[in-house]
Amino acid sequence: MLTLLVLLTTPLTTNAWERGKVEKFATLPPGEAHPEGITIDRQGNVYVATVAANKPETSEGTLIVFDPHGKHLRTVRVKGSSRLLLDLGFHPQTGELLVVDYQAAKVWVVDPNTGAASVFMTVTGNNPGLDGMTFDAAGNVYVTDSHQGIIWKTGPGGGEAFAWVKSPLLSPARPAPRIGANGLAFNNERTALFVANTANDTIVKIPATGSTLEPGTPEVFVNRVGGGPDGLIIDEHDNIWTACNQSNEILVLEPTQGRVIAKLGDFGGIDREGAPIGFLWSNNLVFRGDEVLVTNLSLDFGAVVSQSERTIDGPWAHQVKVHTISKIKRRIPDIY
Repeated sequence: MLTLLVLLTTPLTTNAWERGKVEKFATLPPGEAHPEGITIDRQGNVYVATVAANKPETSEGTLIVFDPHGKHLRTVRVKGSSRLLLDLGFHPQTGELLVVDYQAAKVWVVDPNTGAASVFMTVTGNNPGLDGMTFDAAGNVYVTDSHQGIIWKTGPGGGEAFAWVKSPLLSPARPAPRIGANGLAFNNERTALFVANTANDTIVKIPATGSTLEPGTPEVFVNRVGGGPDGLIIDEHDNIWTACNQSNEILVLEPTQGRVIAKLGDFGGIDREGAPIGFLWSNNLVFRGDEVLVTNLSLDFGAVVSQSERTIDGPWAHQVKVHTISKIKRRIPDIY
């Protein structure tokens, strides 16, 4: 009995999540704000597209290029685009830079040196909102529609896309922000596509079969994924890495049950220069060796859209004067 009483009164201890150290990789040049999409070329240069809500609505979109050390190389205006650019990536076959235009509902082929652009992909429907982008082994392109709950698909050469999958599970069921299907990635065997639904805090799994990747029925893979799962990438072990924009962290989920196996990063306030410390509206992410680079959108969503759409990050984002790209070590702490 004495032993039992001792056990009952002894507190259970466990290790906290080893969140790692968030460091600043790069700073956007003066006048540029709200970095969203991020990708890396073969030379290690880093390309970032912005959601330039700080600029007039008639402004063209902005592409910013940094060298592998975070030094600003150039700022490019994407000709003919809207100011609201989201995901971007290099086509695995042609090497062309593709950029998703949320407001114009198009994907552009962009010259990363001059900003000259031509339309790569178009979609149809009522108020589409193109967001995340990924590729398959054949060079087909898949783009999320965060308003209509669609995964659009087009061939390696682009053109008018068709709805590869449409499902209520990909639509936003609640504010804010009213963004449904967002980041997406295939597992390594390309037997499933995983999609972050930002508004619903879910990861949706879409089975894929055959050489043409015929889609099966979407299902919720896991619920309560941080606060606002946004960008999503998958590592060589099929672990799912997603940047959560309202909880300011990266969550890593193992691929069988969706169990969280790592929580990386956090928000630590605003520094004296007006830059976020750590993550602030952690948005898109990309692997770079033993690091992960993460864009800090730092957007006061309530001020841009409506105060009824205010988010917990908004008041902090309103204080930001210097916009940043963060980096953190790519590791899964051995605590699970």
